[in-house]
Amino acid sequence: MPKGGGAKVVARNKKAFHEYHIEDTYEAGIVLTGTEIKSIRQGRVNLKDSYAWIDKGEIYLLNMHISPFEQGNRFNHDPTRTRKLLLHKGQIDKLIGLTQQKGFTLVPLDLHLRNGFAKIQLALAKGKKLHDKRRAIAKRDVDREIRRELKERMHR
Repeated sequence: MPKGGGAKVVARNKKAFHEYHIEDTYEAGIVLTGTEIKSIRQGRVNLKDSYAWIDKGEIYLLNMHISPFEQGNRFNHDPTRTRKLLLHKGQIDKLIGLTQQKGFTLVPLDLHLRNGFAKIQLALAKGKKLHDKRRAIAKRDVDREIRRELKERMHR
């Protein structure tokens, strides 16, 4: 979740919490074209299969789908083009070390607007094993059943 006030979440990657253990989060800026930010403001963005990649000391976001802007005509962008992320050098160096050594990956959690700028909430994450996913689903079902029971008892 974005910290502080003034941030409006445009898109969430709900699949990320199911597929990964989230270790740490970072907020990064994104290098965009004019038609891309207009489409983002309309909420026409999908993070489902996107991920971040480190190349030559810079971080890029791949497979984030931003629909073409309807009034963009010939100035429109490629919907799934690779976009550069903006982080501090120290943060990038830390992420390079962690992703190379410990098997972490970089996954976007949400895209939000803060003070008119598009920001991505990037997570340092480790993939869940199948039994972890099953355990998480079972725990969620048990919690849902407990809430249902409590609600029924409160209304009696």
